[in-house]
Amino acid sequence: METQKFSYDNNIVRAFLYATIVFGIIGFTFGLTAALMLFYPELPEFLFGTDDTTINSLASGNIQGLMNTQGAFGFGRIRMLHTTTVIFAFVCNIVYVGVYYSTQRLLKTRMYSDTLSWIHFWTWQLMIVAAFITFFMGINTSKEYAEHEWPIDILTGISWLIFGVNMIMTIKKRRVRHLYVAIWFYLGTWIAVLMLHIFNNLEVPLSFSGWKSYSAYAGVKDAIVQWWYGHNAVAFILTTPVLGLMYYFLPKAADRPVFSYKLSIIHFWSLIFVYIWAGPHHLQYTALPAWAQAVGTGFSIMLIAPSWGGMLNGLLTLRGAWDKVRENPILKFFVVAVTCYGMATFEGPLLATKNINKIGHFTDWVIGHVHLGALGWNGFMAFGVIYYLVPILWRTKMYSVKMANWHFWLGTLGIIFYAVPMYIAGFTQGLMWKQFNPDGTLLWKNWLDTVTAIIPYYKLRFLGGLFYLSGGLLMVVNVYMTVKKGSFQKEVPAEAPALANISNKRKEGEGFHLWLERMPMLLTVLSLVTISIGSMIEIIPTLSLKKSVPTISAVKPYSPLELEGRDLYIREGCNACHSQMVRPFRDEIVRFNGKNGQYSKAGEFVYDRPFLWGSKRTGPDLHREGGKNPSSWHYKHMYNPRSTSAGSIMPRYPWLISNNLDRSKMVDKIRFMKGTYDVPYTKAQIDSADKWADNQAAKIVSDIFVEAPDLKEAYAKRPKGELEKKEIVALISYLQRLGTDIKTTEVKTASNN
Repeated sequence: METQKFSYDNNIVRAFLYATIVFGIIGFTFGLTAALMLFYPELPEFLFGTDDTTINSLASGNIQGLMNTQGAFGFGRIRMLHTTTVIFAFVCNIVYVGVYYSTQRLLKTRMYSDTLSWIHFWTWQLMIVAAFITFFMGINTSKEYAEHEWPIDILTGISWLIFGVNMIMTIKKRRVRHLYVAIWFYLGTWIAVLMLHIFNNLEVPLSFSGWKSYSAYAGVKDAIVQWWYGHNAVAFILTTPVLGLMYYFLPKAADRPVFSYKLSIIHFWSLIFVYIWAGPHHLQYTALPAWAQAVGTGFSIMLIAPSWGGMLNGLLTLRGAWDKVRENPILKFFVVAVTCYGMATFEGPLLATKNINKIGHFTDWVIGHVHLGALGWNGFMAFGVIYYLVPILWRTKMYSVKMANWHFWLGTLGIIFYAVPMYIAGFTQGLMWKQFNPDGTLLWKNWLDTVTAIIPYYKLRFLGGLFYLSGGLLMVVNVYMTVKKGSFQKEVPAEAPALANISNKRKEGEGFHLWLERMPMLLTVLSLVTISIGSMIEIIPTLSLKKSVPTISAVKPYSPLELEGRDLYIREGCNACHSQMVRPFRDEIVRFNGKNGQYSKAGEFVYDRPFLWGSKRTGPDLHREGGKNPSSWHYKHMYNPRSTSAGSIMPRYPWLISNNLDRSKMVDKIRFMKGTYDVPYTKAQIDSADKWADNQAAKIVSDIFVEAPDLKEAYAKRPKGELEKKEIVALISYLQRLGTDIKTTEVKTASNN
């Protein structure tokens, strides 16, 4: 058969590799900054200015400098920037590095289109930069791992679609008959992420000329769709494509074949089938229907088997090559990465069980668990791939093996100093929250007791992050010096015989999966079917059955001012630290009772777009906050949390007090909710929305002046009605509304009216 000559495109691989390294360091820096702010919340004041004489500030002058930041460097926004950078900029870019490099070599062909490759590269980086700008500005949806607003969602979807088309068309023109296991994982990833991204990000813009949108789902329905997405973003962005990299790069680095072909088949199909069902385990003991919680738990436990099958397949590939691990830093990174994958995928199902979840959920245990996977599995796989590829791409030896080993040990110390303190902090939180005195009162009634108890562990976590970032900076130096002494090869000449045309029918004696591997479109369709089964069974009943979310007659829509306050709450990223879900536990009902102490009911969230149940309690739950504290307390708490709560680690929000509320779209929002989502506002309410907001603002300000004579005196010297116009009043209106619709012990629902 005639041999065909062609070339591999290394240029696109280099571009994604540089992006990976740059965004990796940025993502680690954002993470380290967020970690610092959890025991040094005064950091923004130190950087930009303060009126607190106990804090040294780099900026001269007063708190105006902090106000001028408009919250751009607040914890809520920094956390969003950290997670987005690590997931979409660091991990996704290293996945693209691996896919563009390995696909060409596994299929013995150049990528289908260089133009599509570069459009994919630039649209993806543009998406990341757009996310940075909008998040700093407070433009976000609040949805975990999906905080981007609708224009960025569209850009992300287009970029992902281009990537998939380029990959599939490359497979079609391959010169190798059978698809290697890594390709299966790439295809499964592409199908799953496309489906997840589209359905989770269904939202309707308030206006096509603005950024603001509201989720197509509300309350419980939004929660199950979001965590179907959120858990499977971990599955199909942080896991399956990285497993594809493992199946290609680990055998290459070890110069050994994959341990078991049959185990690869079992691993792939069982993983993509089981993983998609497990999302509801993030919503244990919440207002989610019990059947969905049970299904999530069951499939989470089953997930141990395929996950550990993949881990063992990776580690056993090193049989006979363990002597190389001592010498080769690349294999060191891969071994620890695969080990962390095994540890995280054992711990995840444990956290999904109800007995453990009731202690671990909302605590730092989950943060430790997530970062064991992110730092160990994703980070170390990325570092191993980078160290493997750079010498090959630049046709030279690594500048310093010793420096790479130092990176490995600093990174390993970073993981240990991060994860272990977070586990201890999580156990401490979970147990302290639930302890009672013999007389039936909470032992740790003051929330700050549970916060101050874990500050030492936050400091150790910061030290771990410092180790990890230091290792990353060593890698930058090592890569730079390697590149400097090497010679990059854009086009790599290659040759292979053309793929002969043969029948698509199975040959005699050909195994089903072997046949399937030469039928890429069928493999892709079967992957879609496998992934869709669990998705449809969990999502469709919850979205379509009215009985799954009983209505509560007492629950009314938000007032115009409250809706504006809710949008401000989302803008500032308050949901990063506060949950809005009182679970049916005695300790939570006692702790968060306010004036209307009951656990949260599904029918209370029917007007919440998006839902705001949260995933971490750094601060207390707010679902029963309405009426719990006076409005003047909220004013002072937002201006300086430590003035009302000594030892608080909450940042300050003085710009809320200085900013006038932008009410230009307030009436449009009410009309939108009525017209698009049939929220039961009357015509009279819509027509009088401005007056409604004025009256509510005036009542809140009147209450503040009665409760706090010092504030009344301060505003007496200012123009009348000034405070009523400020953002702080809208936020207070929202906080004072939370949980107040439920006032009796008997909750009337649609099913028992």
